[in-house]
Amino acid sequence: MAIRGILFDKDGTIIDYWRTWVPVNRAAALYAAGGDQALADALLRLGGHDPATDCITPGSPLAAGDALDIAEAFASHAGIAPADRLVAGIDRIFCTGGAQHSALISGAGETLAELKRRGFRMGLATNDSGAGLEASLASHGILALFDFTAGCDAGFGSKPDPGMVQGFCVAVGLARDEIAMVGDAAQDLVMGRAAGVAMNVGVLSGTSRRQDLAALADLVVDSINDLLARPEFRLAHR
Repeated sequence: MAIRGILFDKDGTIIDYWRTWVPVNRAAALYAAGGDQALADALLRLGGHDPATDCITPGSPLAAGDALDIAEAFASHAGIAPADRLVAGIDRIFCTGGAQHSALISGAGETLAELKRRGFRMGLATNDSGAGLEASLASHGILALFDFTAGCDAGFGSKPDPGMVQGFCVAVGLARDEIAMVGDAAQDLVMGRAAGVAMNVGVLSGTSRRQDLAALADLVVDSINDLLARPEFRLAHR
């Protein structure tokens, strides 16, 4: 197995999910609830976010879904507007909130820069929108490290469909068996399996536990920072 390219998930993998998205989830639910806090708490639960503890259900809409997934979860509550009337507002809140609260996982910026120095082609695939991707990462100075970025509206489909992996392979001129997929959610690893990547890497820095990822992952590590010591990521094979 010769890894030459790495496709990363964003939230929970590079972006610190807890510091960044917990307040944004709350703002999105309050918007959908029309300012009714008790109703917003009920919507958070439907989306997979416990408002009392801020625990997030792995794989839930608010953990790994796109804006439409979140809107559909909220709209399943009686009296809430249909999903197609909520989705634009939710996406706007996630863009604004992502820019306001965005925090990287400690050491992630340095790790990405070192992997780039080692010669790996790098991509970013997220169920956030393209605008949300830019908003949440622009202030960190790392976007230029990526050879490919794709949000759920980039034309490749959403996770767990394999389109983003396929788009990355075409963009960087690599075969799927030269790619590692790195993510914190089952959707990331299902996408990697569906695309036939060489290696699926689960990280425990987001909303998932080891048992949520183990069956889909070839390797589970605490965070992307652990990749630097792995033999598969010492140097991109030419």
